[in-house]
Amino acid sequence: MAEDLTALTTDLLQTLIRNACVNDGTPESGNEVRSVDTIENYLEGSGVDFERFEPTPGRVSLVGRIEGTDPAAPSLCLMGHTDVVPVNPDGWDRDPFGGELIDGEVWGRGAIDMLNITASMAVVFRQLATTGFRPKGDLIYFAVADEESGSAHGARWMADNHPEVIRADYVLTESGGLHSGGPDDPTVSVTVGEKGVAWRRLRVHGTPGHGSMPYRKDNALLKAAAIVQRIGEYSPPARFHELWREQVDSFGLDDDTKALMLDADTLEMVLAGMPDVGTASFLHACTHTTFSANAVDGGPEMKTNTIPDSVNLDIDVRTLPGETATEVEAHLAAALGDLVDTIEVEALMNDPASISRVDTPLWSSLQKAVGRPFPDARLTPTMSVGFTDSRVFRDLGSVAYGAALLSPELRSGEYSQRFHGNNERIDIESLRLTTQLWLDVVTDLMG
Repeated sequence: MAEDLTALTTDLLQTLIRNACVNDGTPESGNEVRSVDTIENYLEGSGVDFERFEPTPGRVSLVGRIEGTDPAAPSLCLMGHTDVVPVNPDGWDRDPFGGELIDGEVWGRGAIDMLNITASMAVVFRQLATTGFRPKGDLIYFAVADEESGSAHGARWMADNHPEVIRADYVLTESGGLHSGGPDDPTVSVTVGEKGVAWRRLRVHGTPGHGSMPYRKDNALLKAAAIVQRIGEYSPPARFHELWREQVDSFGLDDDTKALMLDADTLEMVLAGMPDVGTASFLHACTHTTFSANAVDGGPEMKTNTIPDSVNLDIDVRTLPGETATEVEAHLAAALGDLVDTIEVEALMNDPASISRVDTPLWSSLQKAVGRPFPDARLTPTMSVGFTDSRVFRDLGSVAYGAALLSPELRSGEYSQRFHGNNERIDIESLRLTTQLWLDVVTDLMG
């Protein structure tokens, strides 16, 4: 049966990739209706009724529910988003929306983030429904839109308008399942928390003028360039959250290296000397508030022969646990110095960091399921440096974990480089392991 389910997951994943539900942050992008149609067609005949929700044209989410036999038993939501981030095909060796199966790997935008999980959850949900599985508590499948741009047309809208449809005691979503540790203490990661997201738009003002006379002019673009430079150079000190020590323990390091990584004064030296840029970047993000200037917009009036009077800079800020909007404001003041008074700041997102506890039956079921193929592996809780829709469910009171079970051959540095990067792809063995993981967890927790 495992091979049959893996083949179904692979086929559904390829179709979801080809649907190209690209979310560029505008309300009219995404078109997640294409993948909702695909998933609903796949789930047809399962005996489950599904509801579609469309707060914005084309931005469709899908919810299905297998009713539990015990109203007092805890419920579980299997949640996967259907949108993907934009892509530049020039950096790819294959068609990013071809969904090709090459040498045991499925290629395409979303293969890792997170259509592999969305597909495998759908396959397991249908398998359970069609085989007559009756969970003790409600089992929910939620294919959601707009995760990649903040959830305003997806999970956040659902939580604000139809919380009773998606509320669950437990939630499984992206991302986890990476192997780490040494041969004597192998570990598999489960994401139990995530950094906060505090996107900010910096509006820089100047004075318009003719581009042929730039001398002593107030050019907003030049000021914006100086601001971007300062943000790029800003480096707040490391600060360790409650999961950092356990995360370091899971790496299987020698005692001297472990001590260096647990000391905020020496961590920077360790990260600077790491040959794997992907791993270093991830570990830096785990221990620092980060600022990344990623978008600039001067409006349609910008022309080659006109000195711009206004430029917007969008800054991706990711905060550590305990940091609020006040701390973000202080960071910006420290980064920009005397330039901070020359800008207007607009908050685009302001969601704090969140963490779920691990002393739960769901954690125990995950440990049992991982232990079937990897008897010596123990789960280790980690903090995600990106945001997911888990934060929305934690606001509703859920325990939410990012989980999966990937091939031991897929290393963390390579895996992190594929997120929103070139040549995104996932191997069939990881699809097999993850599909089986959902099946084992659900039947153990709810059977």
